[in-house]
Parts: sequence; structure tokens; C-alpha cells
Amino acid sequence: MVARIGSLVKAGVLNFQRKPKEISASVLQLIQHEKQVNDQVAAQKSPTFANTITPLARLENNDGAESAIITFLQNVSTDKNVRDASSEAELKLRSFRMESLMREDVYTSVKAVLDNKHDLSTLDPEDRMLVKKMEVQYRRNGLGLSADKRKQLGEIKRRLIELGVEFSRNINEKDGVILFTRQELDGLPDSYFCDRATQIEEAVEKYIVTTKYPDIVPVMQMAMSGETRRRLQAVEETRCPENIALLQEAIKLRLEAARLLGYQTHAEFVLEENMAKGPEHIMKFEDDLRERLEPLATSEIKEIESLKMKDKEAAGESYKGLFSWDYRYYSNMVKERKHNVSEEEVKQYFPVDKVMRGVLDICQDVLGLKFLKISNPPVWHNEVEMYEVWEANEDEFVGHFYLDLYPRNGKYNHACVNPIRTGYEREDGSREYPAAVMLANFPKPTSTTPALLTHDDVLTLLHEFGHIFHLLCTKTRWSYFGLDSVQMDFIEAPSQMLENWGWEPSVLKKFAIHHKTGEPIPEELVARLIASRNEGAGLFNLRQLFFGLFDMAIHNTRDANIDIPTLYRNLREKITRFANDNQDACGAATFGHMMGGYDAGYYGYLFAKVFSADMYESRFVKDGINNQRTGLDYRNEILRPGGSRDAMISLKQFLGREPNSKAFLKSIGLTNVSST
Repeated sequence: MVARIGSLVKAGVLNFQRKPKEISASVLQLIQHEKQVNDQVAAQKSPTFANTITPLARLENNDGAESAIITFLQNVSTDKNVRDASSEAELKLRSFRMESLMREDVYTSVKAVLDNKHDLSTLDPEDRMLVKKMEVQYRRNGLGLSADKRKQLGEIKRRLIELGVEFSRNINEKDGVILFTRQELDGLPDSYFCDRATQIEEAVEKYIVTTKYPDIVPVMQMAMSGETRRRLQAVEETRCPENIALLQEAIKLRLEAARLLGYQTHAEFVLEENMAKGPEHIMKFEDDLRERLEPLATSEIKEIESLKMKDKEAAGESYKGLFSWDYRYYSNMVKERKHNVSEEEVKQYFPVDKVMRGVLDICQDVLGLKFLKISNPPVWHNEVEMYEVWEANEDEFVGHFYLDLYPRNGKYNHACVNPIRTGYEREDGSREYPAAVMLANFPKPTSTTPALLTHDDVLTLLHEFGHIFHLLCTKTRWSYFGLDSVQMDFIEAPSQMLENWGWEPSVLKKFAIHHKTGEPIPEELVARLIASRNEGAGLFNLRQLFFGLFDMAIHNTRDANIDIPTLYRNLREKITRFANDNQDACGAATFGHMMGGYDAGYYGYLFAKVFSADMYESRFVKDGINNQRTGLDYRNEILRPGGSRDAMISLKQFLGREPNSKAFLKSIGLTNVSST
């Protein structure tokens, strides 16, 4: 249930209304305060947990939200000056914190606490983990190297921060735009053109199409003209050409940094802290999965080839093969023809307000939470919604979340969750409550219809709510163990698991309501939709594998002299089975994950699916998808610890055994294979 209330009830109100000068002043204050704390820790004559670790951890507790807000605004503000100030703030803060983590005097104090085995043994598990994680963090930033090498590493890391900020800024700021006639967009439904801006070019009225998700995805799925799809894909893959040089430099610098720290590759450095522990494990996982998927993909390719051949024959044109811009179009056509599932038909039953209520009802049932929508919230844009989260059966506050769901100029152009404040225990024993933001780019309402979601959009919404509730349900003493500290190859598991509710007939019937008639979604349409679930699973998962293999190709290498566009095109063609015919394009230029924290980590999306499928099948399907006891176990064992313990321990506690891949292979249509 969602009720409206008129005012904020709990937790400190976060201020997102910042001017550029205020952002700049805040950065200086944060840096000054952090330097002061670091100096105090460095000056300790007899370092202990209380005088060394506690001040550093409380620094993150107390300053984390302010730091997150001023760096977050670059992704959402409508004022370019604010976005620029926010980007500059991120650059300054990350550079300063990198330098702080390379301070030998601070590390000496931290290491002394770790080396005091007697005192360490008296700490509780979370505090003990905090000491160990802090020491590792300093060591992985070069403490232990000679002064010269540490200086060199610092220069590399500083430049990597600059490259990452610039790469992301280019993606956010540089939307591609192209003009098409109505004929060139033949195949798109009338709703696509409602309220769409037009422009006269050479005396012909043309529609303005951008590379934002609500524009590009329908065209790639439904535009009958292959030339239209090719041109739009080319615009998307050439809108940030300067990013190729940035990524190329980053690859070289990451390898240099890894070698300075004693690793052979950047991937080896990154994976040391993950569940996978090493590149060999990941390459085996990806190669094995590819081998399993190939036969399935081959049969799917034959179906798609047959459809395209018929199209070409009807048009009197020769068949020249399948191209990357054909993938979405013909995959969608197969889905429609085999299962009679049309995205246009399905989305009529998914108006955003009904879907939102349904998703929150799921989370209430499964996680034991309730939600209160804030009226007139203090936010950064009038489209943003804010919610309070409470325990469903107790008068206990949990936290806040914000929803910023629609595209606009200068905004982050994918879907993600930004942790703004991680919950922690204050010095007086009371709690500070967490807050998170969901950013998405769903289709906006038009003059004739409310905002309508495709079923894929519904799954995206569920996925991102999985991250939201992971953050909100984490309950640790230190904010250090929030969402950002969860192992990279597990962090997607809770969000992927929540997607499963979007395929349950009993769940869909509750909130899939026709926006005009108010009628629930017909059972036979639900049956058709579910029957189509694994249609194209071979090609879809090969596409996911391609991104992971590209990531490994550029990061699990001892030679950073890589021709990125050529590697990207050739590997995409080899893995996905669709040809490339545009030598100027390179999707790596807008592959934000490679500069946004997923470097040597993209494999985690498929790797984590092993765990998410196992958790869902082994506990929720077995016990009942709305079983509150199972939901409570899930909160306590998977969500509550955050990053305060190894994810494998959490999985074993929840499953009662070691995880396996049986449910994962079944979930992607590979039912006649042995699990591992």
C-alpha cells in the first residue's frame, strides 16, 4: 500500500538545491575536514581501533551524504553550470581521497591496529572486518611500494579519475540526433509520433529522433527500414568519438598501475577482491557458457535469416547477411510471430502509476515493508518522486528513496541507482537512515496517454528496485559497508532476483491494468508473454557475453596497445553472430561501464545470475513467492549484511548449501545440460 502524506517524518532532509558556488565551497569544507581527521590519525603514538579506525569510519559516516549529493548533481541537474560544478567536485574529491589513501603515515597507524592480534580478536566481526578492509584498501593504493613508485602510481590514479569523469560527462551531455521522414519510420506505432517534435529539411517535414532510450529502442525494434536502423545505430555509436582515446589511455594506465602493484593484468588486480578471485575462473565461466549457448543461438539465427530473406525477396533486393542493426528488429519479429506478443499491445496494461503500486506491493509482501509518498518533496526536479520506507508491521523507519524516471537534456541516460546516504549507527547509538535515488529513462506521458512501460521496462524497474532495497535493508554499524562495498560479481544478484516477480502470472494480474478500460491483463496474454520469456535467449546471452569478453580482452591483457574500434567490431561480430558494416562506428565510446566502475567486472551480470536464479528457485519458488518467512531470511542473510561479510557466506546461509548453476541454466533455456 502507498499512502500520501504532507510532510517529512523521519531522518535528516537532504538538500539537492545547490548553486555552483555552494558546491565548490562544500568541496573545500569536505577536504579540509577529511585532512584534519587524517592528520589526527597519523599523529597517534599508540594506534587503537578507537583512536584510528573509528575516526576514519565516522568520517565516512558523517560526510558521505554531502559528498554523494554534490557529485550526484552532474547526473540530473537541468543547469549545465551545476552539472559542471558537480563534475569538478567529483574530480577534486576523488583526487584528494586517492592521495589520502596513499598517505604512509595514516597507513602506519591502520597497519598497527591490524597487527595487534590481541586487540583485534576482541572486536566483533563487523569491526574486525572494517580493520582488514581498510588495511587492504590502503595497500591496494600503493602503500608498501617505494616512494618513487608510489608517486608514479598516484599520478596514474589521478589521471584515471580525470579520464573517468570526462568519459561520463561526454555520454551524458552528447545525445545523438537524427531526422527521419514518416516513411522512413514505417513500422512504428502512432503513439511513437504523438507529441514528437518535427523539423523541416529541404521542404520535407521530418521527425526528430534522439539516442535516448524511449526514442532509439522502438526504432531498432520496429522500424521496417534496415537503412533507418543502420543510420540510427551509427549516430549512437559515433556521438562520443573522443571517448575512444580516453578509454585507450585508461587501459594503458590501468595496466601500468597493476604492474606497479605486482599484478600481471588489471583484471588480476580487480578480481582479487571479487567472488571469482581470478581471471582464469571468469574466462572458464564465459567460455563454458558460450559453448552451451552456441547451439541454441544457431537455431535462432536460422529463424531470423529466414525472415530477413523473405523480406528481401519481397522487396526485390538481394540478401547480404545479418547486421548488428537487425538484431532487435528480427528478434522482436520472431517473438511477435511465434508467440503473438506485441510490445505495443502489452504496454497498454503497464501505466507507470499502476506498475509502481504493484512493484511496491511486491516489496511489501516479500520484504515486509510499507511505503509513504511525500507530497511536495525537496528534490532537484519537479518530476522526481520521494518515498518514505517503514517496516510493515512495526512503527520503525527504514529510509528514503527518490525516483527520477524520465529523460531530459543533460541527464544520465541509462538506468541506475545512486546511493546517497548509507545507514549507520551514530555516536549516541541512534541510527542515521539510508537514502537512494533511482535514475531511469522511461517513455514520458503524452497528450493522449499516461506514461506506458513495455514489459522490459517493468523488469528494469524491478531490477533497479532490487538495488534500492539492498541499500535500504543493509543494516550495519558503519556506512563503509554499504552498497558500494558489496563484491562486484554479487551486487547484481538481488536486483536480478527481483525481476522474476515480473514473470509471475499471479503478480502481473494484480497490477497490469489497461490504462483506458481499467480491465486487468487477459490471462491468455499473460500466457503468451510468459511463453516468450526465453525466446532468443541464446542470442541475447551471447550479446551479454560479448560485453564481458570485450571487457576481459581490454583488461586481462599484458599488452595495452589495442585498436579498440577494430577489437570491438570484430569481437561483436564473432560472438553475437551479426555482422558489422560501419567501420566508423564504435559502441565502446558509449560503453559507460568501462569507465564507471565495472572495468574487469562486466562479467558480473551473468555471473550474479547464477546466484539470483538459485536463490529464487531454491527458496522463493519452493516456499512460495510471497512467503514472509523466506522474505525475512532473505533480508537478514542477503541484504542486511551489505558488504560486511563475504557474499559466499551470505549465500550459504540463505540457501543452506553451496550455490549451483542448475536454476540459472534452466532460466536461460538450457535445460538439458549438467549444472556446476
